[in-house]
Amino acid sequence: MSISNHPDYSEELQRLNFTLDYLKKYHSYILKEKERIDREVDYNTKHFSSDNSQQYIDLMINTTFQSSISQRLVNIEKAHSKPYFARVDFTEDKTGKYEKIYIGKLSLMSEDQKELIIVDWRAPIANLYYEGRLGEANYICPEGKIDGQINLKRQHTIEEGILKEFFDIDITTNDEFLQAYLGANADSRLKDIVSTIQVEQNRIIRADMWKPLIVQGAAGGGKTTIALHRIAYLIYTYEKSFKPENFMIIAPNRLFLNYISEVLPELGVDRVKQITFEDFASELLEMRFNLKDPNEKLSAIINSRQTDEDIKRKHLMMKASRFKSSLDFKKLIDDYMRIVEDELIPQEDFKIEDFVLLTYDEIRRLFLKEYKDLPMMKRVNEIKKHLNNRLKLKKDSILSKLQQDCDRRIMSLKLEMPDSEERHRLIVEAIDTKNKHITNINSYSKKAVKEYISKISPLKPLEYYKRLMTTELFDKLAEKYIDKELIAFIKSNQLELFNSKLLEIEDLAPLTAIKYLVYGLNEKIQVKHIVIDEAQDFSLYQLYLLKQIIKDSSFTILGDLSQGIHSYRGTKDWNEVGELVFGNNCRLLFLEQSYRTTVEIMEAANKVIKSLEDPNLIPAKPVIRHGEKVELIIKNDMNEIARDIKEKLDKLEEMGYKSAAVICKTMDECIELRTMLKGLGKDIPIISGNEKEYKGGIIIVPSYLSKGLEFDLVIIANASKKTYTNSELDVKLLYVAMTRPLHRLYIYSAGEPLELLKNI
Repeated sequence: MSISNHPDYSEELQRLNFTLDYLKKYHSYILKEKERIDREVDYNTKHFSSDNSQQYIDLMINTTFQSSISQRLVNIEKAHSKPYFARVDFTEDKTGKYEKIYIGKLSLMSEDQKELIIVDWRAPIANLYYEGRLGEANYICPEGKIDGQINLKRQHTIEEGILKEFFDIDITTNDEFLQAYLGANADSRLKDIVSTIQVEQNRIIRADMWKPLIVQGAAGGGKTTIALHRIAYLIYTYEKSFKPENFMIIAPNRLFLNYISEVLPELGVDRVKQITFEDFASELLEMRFNLKDPNEKLSAIINSRQTDEDIKRKHLMMKASRFKSSLDFKKLIDDYMRIVEDELIPQEDFKIEDFVLLTYDEIRRLFLKEYKDLPMMKRVNEIKKHLNNRLKLKKDSILSKLQQDCDRRIMSLKLEMPDSEERHRLIVEAIDTKNKHITNINSYSKKAVKEYISKISPLKPLEYYKRLMTTELFDKLAEKYIDKELIAFIKSNQLELFNSKLLEIEDLAPLTAIKYLVYGLNEKIQVKHIVIDEAQDFSLYQLYLLKQIIKDSSFTILGDLSQGIHSYRGTKDWNEVGELVFGNNCRLLFLEQSYRTTVEIMEAANKVIKSLEDPNLIPAKPVIRHGEKVELIIKNDMNEIARDIKEKLDKLEEMGYKSAAVICKTMDECIELRTMLKGLGKDIPIISGNEKEYKGGIIIVPSYLSKGLEFDLVIIANASKKTYTNSELDVKLLYVAMTRPLHRLYIYSAGEPLELLKNI
């Protein structure tokens, strides 16, 4: 049925036109307000007087309002194209009030009648759309639970201010609207999903901010998008308590940050800190460092062309990474720092001449017990205050005692010796000695504290770390955790890194911990809520460290253990994170539904991941969207494969697709295939991991860099049994590659394919 034949078409068209007209008027009003505030800020800035307190207050208020009104203008301008996406008709039981609630990305209220024209999707009442069913329903708001009846749920497609379509629905999982959304082509950026948020996604978005939340999400379950929508929701809900600057997203790499960059602005949110763990560690350490590409190690581990010696080294590399990423290594660092703190205070009393003001034992007690909760150098600052106070307190009594001792000496000389030149000489000598001591004390007291404190000479964090990792001290501290072979390997590898002026990602948590324990943080971190994406690649040590140093913060941690391609240094069990990092005071939720790909592709990928028989790896449940079967194409060699790939990519636009990825297992294989394709007249760029931007189109990418991205069509270049094995890491890499496409998946094999793929 044509939309114009729908009985409510005229009503919906009238409502849209009314909303668009009001938006135009409101935009004009806000624009004038902005111009007025801009003039006031400009005038007060140019004519600022520090003596005028009211002027200062006005300037601060207007500057804050200037920023918010600018964002409001941007949101209104975007709303002109699509002011809302859904409608819910709700009758409240208590009052009998019947409301037609139109839901969009911003709230809009009529100034005259004080009625909501558009309800923000984050408002409590909007939950009726996301979780309510036709019939009895309720929502929770600050006033309590509101019961009533949902009479209508409707989804709208509005483009450039034109009503294209609307659907009447009950739930949103398998309706036409969602199908149309999921059937769209992949672009170079992630998009918002406010109009298609599903129940399980909505519960994550609106979960309690202050209870740490761990989300195990299937490939294509929308983890990243949900994380960003959760931030937008929390900023809206707690706008009186928190600013966008209080939220931080930690993403796996800069390319990924670029990929998600447009979602928060689309949701009307800016100024949220978006950063990688490496860059955040650099900020905390206040140092620049050269980080060895973590994919180099992964590439060495997954390289299928290895000698027995290579395989042995590979196993040692994995064991070394696992240990350095563990909480056992954290314990080792803590043990080492206790040695550091024990040696930091000089083993001497604080005294002036022979007068002891504070004994070494007293200073040590202050350092190790009284101020033990502070970083070491902040403890030293407290001890410095003690020394100054003790000096002020004792100096006068010391000088008084010197005077008294001198007076007693003179009196004794007068009583014991007759008046003579000798007695006179001794009296003068006693007075001179006293005066000398007083002069020395007065002079030394000006620098006594500084001189004592100067003997406390902490090293820089990197120097402490080097001192640990390259000496016998490491052998001694590590022997209760690992064997001698692994100790020797770690020390040798670490020395090689230091000599090359390099660090690896596993070094950042211990280094930051050392900085925190010795120096603390120079500035208070503003962050109150941390979102960690692709968290399966974060180690327990990294997560523990973030929890330790960013105090009073809350966490949303999202990941997929099935995509844990760095599991040798990452997380393999969310329950372990909950117990060891959060003391079991957290919530674990699951996103089992996959919205990215078709049933056929997801079922094939699930067969692969199930082969690991790991109960922590939960198979994804695809949305009922069917497509072409996965094709396994066997060729004699890579030259034949390259020719076939070229033919398929030449037909990309003809097939109706915008983006495609040719996924090889390693970077070396990417380079080889690119050379072959270039020889066939097809020049395709390789994603190396150093890019700051993904521009869409056709790319070649190694399996480990494809994680988090999605494409219309994916070609796995070579899944032969010579390239992939049945190892955990290889299976997860293959699973990652298989779950990237939205529509089509081709798997090639040069010769006999991996056994796991033969029945797909």
